[in-house]
Amino acid sequence: MKSGSRFFTLIAILLLALLQTGCQPEGTRAKMRIGYMNCNSEAETLKRFRPLTHYLGQKLGVDFEVVPVDTQDFPERFAAGEFEFTHTNSLVYLIMHEESQLQLLATEKRGRYGSYTSGSIISRKGSGIKTLADLKGKRMVFGPQLAPSGFLAQYDTMLQAGIDPETDIAYYAIPAGSFKHEKVVYGVYFGQYDVGTAPSLDLELMVAEGKIFADDFNIIAESPIIPYCTFGARNDLDPTLVENFRKALVELTEKEVVSYAGEELRVLASAWIDGYETLEDSDYDQLRAMAKRANMPPYQEF
Repeated sequence: MKSGSRFFTLIAILLLALLQTGCQPEGTRAKMRIGYMNCNSEAETLKRFRPLTHYLGQKLGVDFEVVPVDTQDFPERFAAGEFEFTHTNSLVYLIMHEESQLQLLATEKRGRYGSYTSGSIISRKGSGIKTLADLKGKRMVFGPQLAPSGFLAQYDTMLQAGIDPETDIAYYAIPAGSFKHEKVVYGVYFGQYDVGTAPSLDLELMVAEGKIFADDFNIIAESPIIPYCTFGARNDLDPTLVENFRKALVELTEKEVVSYAGEELRVLASAWIDGYETLEDSDYDQLRAMAKRANMPPYQEF
């Protein structure tokens, strides 16, 4: 074989290897979007998930775009085809699974319950409000209505105890703007409300960060555990791509790094995540039952 032919053969082999490993040259890779639910704020969402998204793009050979999405807008924007992959809380996953056939990919692990979480009902220590029966006639603040561990889990816990938030609570509110869960906790701490609801994980993190002291609050009740934040995929995507996406997530370890914005970052640490796990859709049945009892989407009946 002539030297020129050997050279071009070698180049062809190298290009094929690059394509197979997802390292296509810039400008030649597929472009896709991942919709990320804004938990606290858009700025926080971008900071947390851009490095992870860049890592996934390198692994899969896709130019992924981060699309921050407000919680209440997510189902409609997904149904309109604005993004191929999703990262949401577990209730929004259920809504899109039911309404738009969203595929379950992987569930996020964070905190003491791993890929699960729970919701707590809290009061200020010294308030005299210590049991669910004490909630009657009180002023209460809930987290966002589509927050499974900030609204639904606690609403259902109250219903299960024979307390109807619509008739037995003197007044309840839902805070506006960003960082809603922290606003709930501080609203109870500073006495604006008698009782509040918060994800148990958020309480855990706020204590760890020194924002609150655990001894300042009564934990009146804690819900059963339910799945935590969830990655999903449109049901018409290439199955190989979807499986590779899932595999890239669940195989992530705390040692994996990515070069992003001039820095070498640990992928999971930059996203504030402990890892990912593959759950079955049936693992979300506890949450489904809660939504049905509370007459919440996607099972509400008017």
